[in-house]
Amino acid sequence: MKTHEVRTYKSAEHLPREDQLAWKLASVATDPVALDADVIEMIGNRIIDNASVAAASIARGPIRSARAQALGHQSPRGAQVFGLPENVKVSPEWAAYANGVAVRELDFHDTFLAADYSHPGDNIPPILAVAQAKGLDGQALLRGIAAGYEIQVDLVKGICLHEHKIDHIAHLGPSAAGGIGALLGLSTEITYQAIQQALHTTTTTRQSRKGEISTWKAYAPGFAGKMAIEAVDRVMRGEGAPSPAYEGEDGFIAYLLSGPSARYYVPLPEKGEAKRAIMDTYTKEYSAEYQSQALIDLAKRMGAKIADFSKIKSILIKTSHHTHYVIGTGANDPQKMDPKASRETLDHSIMYIFAVALEDRGWHHVKSYAPERANRPETVALWHKITTEEDPIWTKRYHAKGEDMAYGGQVIITMEDGTTLVDELGVADAHPNGARPFSRPNYIEKFRTLCEGIVSKEEQDRFLALVERLPSLTAAEVRQLNFVVTTDQLGPEAPAGIF
Repeated sequence: MKTHEVRTYKSAEHLPREDQLAWKLASVATDPVALDADVIEMIGNRIIDNASVAAASIARGPIRSARAQALGHQSPRGAQVFGLPENVKVSPEWAAYANGVAVRELDFHDTFLAADYSHPGDNIPPILAVAQAKGLDGQALLRGIAAGYEIQVDLVKGICLHEHKIDHIAHLGPSAAGGIGALLGLSTEITYQAIQQALHTTTTTRQSRKGEISTWKAYAPGFAGKMAIEAVDRVMRGEGAPSPAYEGEDGFIAYLLSGPSARYYVPLPEKGEAKRAIMDTYTKEYSAEYQSQALIDLAKRMGAKIADFSKIKSILIKTSHHTHYVIGTGANDPQKMDPKASRETLDHSIMYIFAVALEDRGWHHVKSYAPERANRPETVALWHKITTEEDPIWTKRYHAKGEDMAYGGQVIITMEDGTTLVDELGVADAHPNGARPFSRPNYIEKFRTLCEGIVSKEEQDRFLALVERLPSLTAAEVRQLNFVVTTDQLGPEAPAGIF
């Protein structure tokens, strides 16, 4: 890996295209290096993971609305939509949109945390949709997904968006565009222009994850994937992009990030170096914000030691800057303490999540968010006894590498009689450094659990068999890389719109 300095340049300063970050990202995307065996296996794991959470959410309102919008754009040259039969195809940008919403709705797929936050699995729906629409095989699909992951992870390592209240899809648009460029075997020039267009059109604010969080949180990545496909399409037709998008005098860094004097450092593979960024990412065992994963495991462990939760006086969670200020009491969001809050808001309240996991000694992607669960009087009372506090030690570990990294915290439970129960956990049990890291059998178990009662056993088996042969899939088989459900599993029709 080589670290690249990125800064703003005045218009009068000549910045050669080869020195621009977007060109360097495009060069990585279009570098035709072979993929390592463990990377290929992990890509398969994440395809399974995405399908798992999409199946579990297939009848939920946001997915029904997105699917209805997509069905207004059917095309014989299109791509598949989760849940629908193979003969139903929609234009690829709309397939990416609908499938992206389904993957993101439950906040239950993979994650990567560094200078910024991300769900790199959001790259898969747009790249897969283009592969299906363009009749590409498994090798091309693998090449595209590996590139998408590489670009997003490297951007997340080097450029912090959240401190400027920019949503993390600003890294997803460029990464998906780069992945599509790799998938299609496009030139570095075309991929470069598409990455810049995608950055320009997917930069939005973090209000989508603040205050009263709405279903747009699920839509945002699908929208970014849609924009990335449209960007690639435009550039393939000869159109250009605002350049340099990152370094320009009135560009991304100068006015949306840290300004003209800022320096960012982005690590990228050198020419001929394997794309391995997907191996730095990790999935979720529980359907909640990633920083809650280890704390759910900790709550399960601590809850087993408490006989009477009503005797708890207070709970203090000492954790990282991100956990405290984004999903903790440091966010100063009253909605995070409101039992009538939306599922999306409760998903971003570590106070609520820890209280429920402590009482239930577990977590369920539906039951744990149910209104009757959130409004249980004893839960509300316990929930409101929980506060968070940033601890510099946990913040430092949040940004560490290797075995020192940690996304959990220390919990101090004080009982009414003055006794305390203190425990801590750095990473979730399912994390690569955790007590029981996820491997292919765990992904399959998650898939079968979330598909139960929704996707037939025969359909599950068919889908998994395709993933097992991912490198050798023909173009026809890539089009079958989808799951189909019966009409009754899709839920009622969405309200009518324009399309």
